[in-house]
Amino acid sequence: MLDHKTEWIEIHIKTSTAGIELVCSRLTDIGITGFVIEDAEDFKEFLNDKNGNWDYIDDDLMSLQSCETRVTVYVRNDSLARENINSIKSELKALKDTDKNGEFGTLDIELNNIAEEDWANNWRKYFKPLTVGDKILIKPSWERTENLESRKIVEIDPASSFGTGQHDTTKLCLENLEKHIRSGDRLLDLGCGSGILGIAGILLGASWLTAVDIDSNAVKVTKENIIKNNISKDCFKTLCGDITSDSELRKNIGGGYDIIAANIVSDVLIAMSGYFKEFLSKSGTLIVSGIIKQRKEEVISIIEKCGFKEDRLIESEEWVCVSFSQI
Repeated sequence: MLDHKTEWIEIHIKTSTAGIELVCSRLTDIGITGFVIEDAEDFKEFLNDKNGNWDYIDDDLMSLQSCETRVTVYVRNDSLARENINSIKSELKALKDTDKNGEFGTLDIELNNIAEEDWANNWRKYFKPLTVGDKILIKPSWERTENLESRKIVEIDPASSFGTGQHDTTKLCLENLEKHIRSGDRLLDLGCGSGILGIAGILLGASWLTAVDIDSNAVKVTKENIIKNNISKDCFKTLCGDITSDSELRKNIGGGYDIIAANIVSDVLIAMSGYFKEFLSKSGTLIVSGIIKQRKEEVISIIEKCGFKEDRLIESEEWVCVSFSQI
């Protein structure tokens, strides 16, 4: 049940009968567990049920026989709203990319009761400087901060890519990164989003960053954010593509990294698991985040079968971040 004291954004996702289960599965992987499903096919089955025993069906119910198939979810209109909506868009895009025959519908989204452009402009009021761990402070460009010599300041503005530091998965990954990174380390950020993990890594002492994302816009935003944080062009590169299907990309990424950070979702981490060793030095650390608690044992088990052992697990709300070393 929704808390009526909280302001919610209603999100309609257009799909098909065949796409409903896959849409809900994708949303579950990013922590969304409540759905309202409208499907004309389900209602037709209800009407054709020979064992049904009714004399009257309400007009509102009858209208469902011609409704558009869609999945509706609700997200709080707070500091995490933009990241949650961007995550939904990213998952739907990934699902659409697999739908070669157009079986899952348009997978377009609609925000109800609030114009997306108005919401995006008003979002600034939620985005304030945020301390993470012992050494990091994340801030938007329009906010001033006191001179905090003990913290590394990462400047990230809301954009169309995931990663402002507000989400538990990002905070957990930053905390684990802070614990493991050493001066001079080479860092690989898989699924870089906004580039926040890589930027923090460089500011914490890494000498090199390779940032990779399947979304070309994320790669563009990452590069812009790295430069905005006054990081030299000589100590990073950005690459676009899918490491699970692109051998040339894996070759360009190279190996010998001291740290890999991958803040994605469980299914993608599982798909990537067989390639982590290819990139990591023997003494290196693998940090994975974006795992919902219900799937932590599954993800940990699969990564361990690829030659890793769990070193450190931290949790927040429904999310888990784990660091591994090689066996």
